[in-house]
Amino acid sequence: MAVAANPVSGEKLGKALGTAAIAWLVAAIFYFYQYVQRSSPAVMIPQLAGAFDTTSLGVASIVALFYYGYSPFSLVAGAGMDRFGPRKLMPIAAAAAGVGAILFATGNGTAASIGRLLQGMGGVFAPVGAIYIASKKFPPSQAATLIGATQMFGMAGGAAGQFVVGPLIGNGLAWNRFWLYLGFAGLLMGALLFVLLPKEDTPEQSGPGVKSAREAFSVVFKNPQSIYCGLIAGLLFIPTTIFDMIWGVRYLQDAHGFDYAAAVARSAMVPLGWIIGCPLLGFISDRIGRRKPVIAGGAVMLLACLGWILFGPTNILPPYMLGLLAGVASGAAMLPYTVIKEANPPQFGGTATGVINFLNFTFSALLAPVFTWLLRRASNGTEMGLAHYQSAFAPLLVGVAIAIALTFLLKETGTAASAPPIKKAA
Repeated sequence: MAVAANPVSGEKLGKALGTAAIAWLVAAIFYFYQYVQRSSPAVMIPQLAGAFDTTSLGVASIVALFYYGYSPFSLVAGAGMDRFGPRKLMPIAAAAAGVGAILFATGNGTAASIGRLLQGMGGVFAPVGAIYIASKKFPPSQAATLIGATQMFGMAGGAAGQFVVGPLIGNGLAWNRFWLYLGFAGLLMGALLFVLLPKEDTPEQSGPGVKSAREAFSVVFKNPQSIYCGLIAGLLFIPTTIFDMIWGVRYLQDAHGFDYAAAVARSAMVPLGWIIGCPLLGFISDRIGRRKPVIAGGAVMLLACLGWILFGPTNILPPYMLGLLAGVASGAAMLPYTVIKEANPPQFGGTATGVINFLNFTFSALLAPVFTWLLRRASNGTEMGLAHYQSAFAPLLVGVAIAIALTFLLKETGTAASAPPIKKAA
């Protein structure tokens, strides 16, 4: 005899999912804001060089400090989410990112460096918090789709930081005024997060904080799958975080002679591709119930696009296609975020996200100055051209190839792998 559904429990479930959806959306908007901060410097390097009295390479070094705050605080954010929940942490983090933007606007090199560190330290709580909410409050069958949608918001901010900010700067908006506006927006974002994030998101605390955090880190770091996920994500992210978001506009201007507006438009196609690729590849992965084929397929496509961008002719394919395809393909870098959560105990979900973020962006923090040094060595102080960029950034191709190889070491965690086999009829 069928049992009727309980309307009260159904109503409670619907209310819980509605509350979770609001919490996730607010956190995702914070991630959008964080990515605007992260990507905007790429469209104003000449202005920043003049304000800080340094070269383009010097500006790149200051801009890359974002990752020196972002990377280590990924661990703090991850453990903090498991311990305290998003509502107690994310408002403070958004305010810190806003203060960092205001310091960046001063035009003082030291203050700007501190500000860039603060932007990274505060900004990392956005993706960790949004992914924490997505994985804790929604069914596992939607995990990759929601995590991909989270990254979609981030890369929408990345695209806005180029598509929108580039023309604003080109039309005369003072760079420091832009950063002041961004700083006040961060303070407002902190207030909104405090008001709108529901109290229900705060997890129950168990045991001493330091002891429980140490246990969580021990479990996640000792799992080889966690390390593979971090390495794969990092190697697939670098073409976006370093090549496109720091050097993309200058590369197109110096190496291919595009004017500023055209270079900004073409460079912004990469984060625009992420807006499409992250939720699309996440949906495909959830749909087929597998992670590894989608990661490997996206990585192969990224390798082909990146090779063409660096070494192929620019006048064969339609304009904007390569950047868009590269962005779509590199959306596969978000799937290891799903895998690491599925490969570790569920109570350590926030810590797992923090660990992969740490491993991922440690790559960017450590390698951004390396690529700057390679470019400086290749150009030897002369005007930079195509051959210099090819020499400096060719190692990116090796990195993506290594990510493809590492994918084969992952254990499949999708629903299709855990489903019981279908018994054949006798």
